[in-house]
Amino acid sequence: MRARASLEGRRAGVSEDNHILIVDDDVRLRALLSRFLSERGFRVTVAETAAEARDRLRFMQPDLIVLDIMMPGESGIALITRLRKEGLTVPVLLLTARGAPEDRIAGFEAGADDYLPKPFAPDELVLRIRAILRRAAAPAPPPGPVPLGSAVFDPERGELRGPDGIRRLTGGELALLTALAQRPGAVLSREEIAAALAMDDTSERAIDVQVTRLRRKIEADPREPRFLHTVRGRGYVLKPGP
Repeated sequence: MRARASLEGRRAGVSEDNHILIVDDDVRLRALLSRFLSERGFRVTVAETAAEARDRLRFMQPDLIVLDIMMPGESGIALITRLRKEGLTVPVLLLTARGAPEDRIAGFEAGADDYLPKPFAPDELVLRIRAILRRAAAPAPPPGPVPLGSAVFDPERGELRGPDGIRRLTGGELALLTALAQRPGAVLSREEIAAALAMDDTSERAIDVQVTRLRRKIEADPREPRFLHTVRGRGYVLKPGP
């Protein structure tokens, strides 16, 4: 079964490395989905509540979240709204017993990527998951000019231009700003930043030095940054603006 699942996964553009987080308070459905997705080549982690899901997300970065809307305590809509505000861009597939248009609209407005009403066929769930993962894996178009107050960063040219002309960036500063500009509004972990900078040292101090240097180039007051923000315990995010 595992070998067949692996072959099916490769044909579909996914692999056993794709990690799915299932968040649902229904213990029976959670177990069924976990077994079904595992048999089809996915790695699966489960959570019963939104609070438990947030705990899981502190230590893992799944490729996709399968999220129930109706849960005791914090709802799925409230959870995805919070995660998007925190800069988490992982795709989310919502599951719900509610199928009214206003419910679907609420889910998409909160930041969901797809919506599957209950009851559903497990094979349809897999098809939707694979479609979302293929879209997420598609190469993003090169970002256009990024406004940073009175300055503008052009990723294609690798230039930061202010009112006084081009501001010189070191190789590390350019690599860091490019990586952040490619995913504006998304939190980059220190590991992702270290990879972008081709750094062996992923210590907090080593990354912070690069961030501090870049802030001096793009912020009017580096101590009160407008654009390059620290997200405690997670990493850094670039929020462009005029």
